[in-house]
Amino acid sequence: MASFNLLLLPGDGIGPEVMAEVKKVADALGKAGLGTFETETDLVGGAAYDAHGKAVADSTMQLALSADAVLFGAVGGPKWAKVPYEHRPEAGLLRLRKDLALFANLRPAVCYPALAEASSLKREVIEGLDIMIVRELTGGVYFGEPKEVVTLENGQKRAVDTQVYTTHEIERIARVAFDLAKVRRGKVTSTEKHNVMRSGVLWKEVVTRIGAEEYPDIELEHHLADACGMQLVRWPKQYDVIVCDNLFGDMLSDVAAMLTGSLGMLPSASLGAPDAATGKRKSLYEPVHGSAPDIAGQGLANPIAMIGSFGMALRYSLGLGEAADLVDAAIADVLASGLRTRDIAAKGANAVGTVEMGDAIVAALRKRL
Repeated sequence: MASFNLLLLPGDGIGPEVMAEVKKVADALGKAGLGTFETETDLVGGAAYDAHGKAVADSTMQLALSADAVLFGAVGGPKWAKVPYEHRPEAGLLRLRKDLALFANLRPAVCYPALAEASSLKREVIEGLDIMIVRELTGGVYFGEPKEVVTLENGQKRAVDTQVYTTHEIERIARVAFDLAKVRRGKVTSTEKHNVMRSGVLWKEVVTRIGAEEYPDIELEHHLADACGMQLVRWPKQYDVIVCDNLFGDMLSDVAAMLTGSLGMLPSASLGAPDAATGKRKSLYEPVHGSAPDIAGQGLANPIAMIGSFGMALRYSLGLGEAADLVDAAIADVLASGLRTRDIAAKGANAVGTVEMGDAIVAALRKRL
């Protein structure tokens, strides 16, 4: 039985609560003989700042670099609102992404049949939704230089963020999107703002070339990013795989997240390039939701996105596609039974807590094992 080393970084807020439910799922799979999961837990975000004075310690980074996969909970909260900018909780996540060279962020938006009514959109618009947003994660305006606030001679301040992309950065994220489309429905939508941004001109040019030269059987279309946001709300099922730069991917993936009814439902994966010798990728898996400090410690958090993130780790990093399918099916079974956490429960309906939802998913998983 294959053995895997997982680094668990629960973080802040509801992170530790939802991460605890992942450990239950991993234990159930291990007892069924689908893998041995050795886990190590460390600090990140505000918790790491309190302990080490920085959002992620160098020793934690070494653990992340050697792990088969990193599972990340959430970071941040009002407690750390006034820490130095370079040590803010979110800096821990940014360093993990940068040092692990995690350039591809995969955010699925799937509407479970039982939750079609939880969306703010009509059932016919959302039912059966299954799209994947592929976001470039290590370039663009979040990392471009110069990035500064300067005081001008007249006393006014000027802030500068720089949008920068190279051909190589666009090529590799395009290939991730096209490869995913090959095993999905065969369609890629590339989004940018070539009408007003020079980086968008290059983005469209490179994605078009990669599609024509390397993936001629995959349908490719181009949408301006703002128009794509509108279309996601109008008729999201027209999309299969959407590939975006860092900034637009951040925005569009949050739009797609709420199509399904709750941020608490959606997992994500951040992947690096395949190792030349082993073919393995550095990887980090996290729920799309934040640390939700308003409900932290109350047992109210929805653990489905965190458990789904573990399912993505099984699929994309550990080579356990069958186990990933079982986890996804167990989640669907529980939702079909009517069980809901507060964020997805109908108004006035009784809702279960974090532990109860996790236990129900484990029980459904065991029935399928």
